[in-house]
Amino acid sequence: MNQVMLHTDALAKSFTLHLQGGVRIPVLSAIGLDLHAGECIVLSGPSGVGKSTLMRSLYGNYRAESGRILIRHDGELVDLVGADPRTVLAIRHDTLGYVSQFLRVVPRVPALDVVAEVRIGRGVPPDEARRTATELLLRLNIPRRLHALPPATFSGGEQQRVNLARGFIGDHPILLLDEPTASLDAENRAVVVAMINEAKARGTAIIAICHDTDVRDAIADRLFPLTPLQDAA
Repeated sequence: MNQVMLHTDALAKSFTLHLQGGVRIPVLSAIGLDLHAGECIVLSGPSGVGKSTLMRSLYGNYRAESGRILIRHDGELVDLVGADPRTVLAIRHDTLGYVSQFLRVVPRVPALDVVAEVRIGRGVPPDEARRTATELLLRLNIPRRLHALPPATFSGGEQQRVNLARGFIGDHPILLLDEPTASLDAENRAVVVAMINEAKARGTAIIAICHDTDVRDAIADRLFPLTPLQDAA
């Protein structure tokens, strides 16, 4: 069996509404998940069940209140829940990539540099990084005439494709994808499906949120269902 790249154990997360008298809303409880190299798990369940909360917890944007998130980083399993900020940043830099639904970048930076910057930050020479970024943008049907323009001027679908290029250029061993095809037409969805399956073939471990059933069926090795929790005070 392929190596476990990510493991959660008894993971739990709730939110406290301080402006509502401290009401506690549980979202995740006792989440146990194993993700292997070369595997794609798609989170499933109705809207509001906690899929995005789990994804953000796995990336460390949300601090889990209990349990463990073990990430295979530098050959060892490191607990993201208890890690110090420097370790979390190192894991994100080298091991754990994340593609959110929305592109958030520095204004006025050209799309080509937005994508290449990820590779440059990992020690790749700028010219080589820009060549790879160009290839990815072209594959994702972002024409050359747009490469020198800032993505803030792009359509929603174009911005999502720039975001995907940023995610895939990093070549992280683990990749989290939050609705990677939500704003894309059929042609570009097919491109992204092919890129995901090629990444899996290289050994990338992927967790995705995907409400498009055709895309889900094309990329998922298995589903990980989440069920709503009863409110607790």
